[in-house]
Amino acid sequence: MTINQSGKKVTAASARAHTRKSKKNNTPFLFSTIMIAQIAVTTAVGVFGWAYLALLKPPPPKVCGSPGGPPVTSPRVQLSDGRYIAYKEDGITKEKAKYKIIIIHGFDSSKDLILPISQDLIQELQIYVLQYDRAGYGESDPHPKRSVKSEALDIEELADKLQLGPKFFVLGISIGAYPVWSCLKYIPHRLAGVALVVPFVNYWWSCYPAKLSEEALGKMPPQDQRSFRVAHYAPWLVHWWMNQKWFRGLSIMEGNMAIFSPPDLEMVKQLSSAPSPGQEKVRQQGEFECLYRDLIIGLGNWDFTPTDIKNPFPDNEGSVHLWQGHDDRLIPLELNRYLAEKLPWIQYHEVPNSGHLLIYNASHCETILRKLVTG
Repeated sequence: MTINQSGKKVTAASARAHTRKSKKNNTPFLFSTIMIAQIAVTTAVGVFGWAYLALLKPPPPKVCGSPGGPPVTSPRVQLSDGRYIAYKEDGITKEKAKYKIIIIHGFDSSKDLILPISQDLIQELQIYVLQYDRAGYGESDPHPKRSVKSEALDIEELADKLQLGPKFFVLGISIGAYPVWSCLKYIPHRLAGVALVVPFVNYWWSCYPAKLSEEALGKMPPQDQRSFRVAHYAPWLVHWWMNQKWFRGLSIMEGNMAIFSPPDLEMVKQLSSAPSPGQEKVRQQGEFECLYRDLIIGLGNWDFTPTDIKNPFPDNEGSVHLWQGHDDRLIPLELNRYLAEKLPWIQYHEVPNSGHLLIYNASHCETILRKLVTG
């Protein structure tokens, strides 16, 4: 028996009963608190799941040849993983050609891009030209595991499927140059010669001095700086970012002509008079699988940087050329100059009075091809 504060005697039994009663009364409160917490967590997960599905997750691709997808109208080869790659051949037949060149298209383009390669040059040099739709572009199947390395492996397997032989030339344009860097890294033994034309740069390559890359990125339009940073730091947000209406997206996708230099604007006028056939097919499988993946991969974290690459032609059996327009406003020339300085085996060509579209100039295009195959 005990005595409480009021002086009354309390038996042990009544004390235990009182304690049990107090615990019993707390149970509904604890249960309600737990339930509220569980409901809050479930609601948060549900909202996040809805947001991901509705805003962040890209829609499934409309694969060519699938039910409801675009038709297949071009020749294609099937790769070992089951995907199909669409291609187009031009020039001398590969059986008779002296030089076999694989041309890799850039951003928002395809195998159907028309370069001013004259028939006279083709006949003179005995050139065979292979162009193809990179994964997700045009009529080539999307590649959900697409990477810097997979670009080179696709090129190698495509060349083998079409029986181009042990070696071939590669020419990459703009963002189509990062597959060329990949070829130099992963399949250098298959290369006869290389041309990087106005090559895309990754501002986060560790080989660049921080100040140099920051200053180069700072020269880009603010909307492009934001888009590049989203692609690098938050790739899962790219689909939403490119489709939201609060901030301006990538200027080239908006048709912002201010990004072009005067030489490029003049070239745009010339090209607009004869649009490339098949342009309507470029994004037909979905913008995420072609354009957005290009940005995510190109601006992502690579397993290597260009300065890690060794000279693929130590005995001068081939050559590597980098072509940069002096007036290019899309690719900061300082960054490609820096790479050429660090890689002395690259022949650097800075073309005066030329911009990002320099390869569409017939004279420049002929020079680029001649240098590629003759060194």
